[in-house]
Amino acid sequence: MIDLHMHTTASDGRCSPEELVERVARAGIHTMSVTDHDTLAGVRPARAAAAARGLTCVPGIEITSVHRGKDVHVLAYFIGESTPGLQDLLTTQRQQRLDRALEIADRLEKLQAPIDRDAMIAAATAPGGKSLARPQIAQLLIDAGHVASTAEAFEKFLGEDSPAYVPHRGATPLDVVDLITRGGGVTSLAHPGYRGAGPSAPKDDLVPQLAEAGLTAIEAVHSSHDEAMQAHYKALAATHGLAVTGGSDYHGPETRRAEFFGVLGLPRDLFDDFVARAQRLGVSV
Repeated sequence: MIDLHMHTTASDGRCSPEELVERVARAGIHTMSVTDHDTLAGVRPARAAAAARGLTCVPGIEITSVHRGKDVHVLAYFIGESTPGLQDLLTTQRQQRLDRALEIADRLEKLQAPIDRDAMIAAATAPGGKSLARPQIAQLLIDAGHVASTAEAFEKFLGEDSPAYVPHRGATPLDVVDLITRGGGVTSLAHPGYRGAGPSAPKDDLVPQLAEAGLTAIEAVHSSHDEAMQAHYKALAATHGLAVTGGSDYHGPETRRAEFFGVLGLPRDLFDDFVARAQRLGVSV
């Protein structure tokens, strides 16, 4: 099985890179990618652990970009820490994530649901610190006794239509695709159907521009896409001459959509096509 979308404790996952690789091996996944949010910190230890088990670990990252005030996640593969301009972008992204988290904390305090700000700041600013995301704030809400689950935290406070939500600020999707392409990597538009699909969907409208800028693939196979949505995005990829990627978006046990881990995978022919396209672009795979 091939799974090109997973997270570790380097961002908002529950498994360390080594723990994730152990779970991957037990699940029968032979080709994986760690794609933490706005950080490559989990890649090196995951690749070392995977190599020790005879598994393939594709270096990856999930970069949060912003279009019209909404998050657009771009997956980047076959890149390293020395990719020109990447570290500057990620440093800015992590600071923006911390600033956003502090704004959310301010709103939560006004809503009579304060969280441990010191713990949040310490986790984000320590050497090798985590790239903050809303699931971590949800955990702080659980720890403080304000909610019983991550789902409740998002429903009451953190979802896009909820009172403590603060929009992301960041680079545009075009900026991210251009930077990764010029840096020798390849990109895939992550889970574009997560908030709805179709001709009027904002992420669908972006595809022609992103393809022209160098986008390599669309993540049509994803745990939030049903069969119809997968078919829609495979067709959209074909229309624009793009490859298809896929993965479970696993964040660890007892997390949203964890039941897809070891069940949903990218078919071998689609993975081979993706790698072949990367090689034709001169990317070192």
